[in-house]
Amino acid sequence: MAITNPQQAYANNSVTTASPGELTLMLYNGCIKFIRYAEKAMKENNIEQKNINVQKAQAIIRELSITLKTDTDLGKNMLSLYEFLHERLVAANIKNDPAILKEVEEFVTEFRDTWKQVIQENRRIQQVGAGGRV
Repeated sequence: MAITNPQQAYANNSVTTASPGELTLMLYNGCIKFIRYAEKAMKENNIEQKNINVQKAQAIIRELSITLKTDTDLGKNMLSLYEFLHERLVAANIKNDPAILKEVEEFVTEFRDTWKQVIQENRRIQQVGAGGRV
C-alpha cells in the first residue's frame, strides 16, 4: 500500500532513518504534544479527546520505560520517574486535573531538553573524533 500523503511519508521516513537517540527525542516530543492536546480537551470539557490523548501520553511513557536499560543506578532512577509520571497521568485523567498534566509536562520537557543536549554533545564529540572542528 503506497502512502499518498507527503507529510505521512516524511514522518514515516523520519522514524525509520532516526538513530535510537533521535527516536527517544521524538517520543518525548510526542508525549508533550499529547499532554498539551489533553490539556486543551480538558479546557473544552471534551472528555473523550482528553482520555484519548492522556492514554497516548501514557503509552509513550510505557514505551520509554520498556526500552530503558536498568543495569545502572541512573537507569533504575529513570524507571522510577517514568512509573511516577505514568501514575500522575492516570490521576490527571481520573481527576480531570490540568495541574497534574502540567506537572507531568514539566518533567517530560526537562527530560527532553536534557536528552537533546546529550545528542548535541555526542555529535560534537563525534565530529572532533572524525577530525572535524568545533
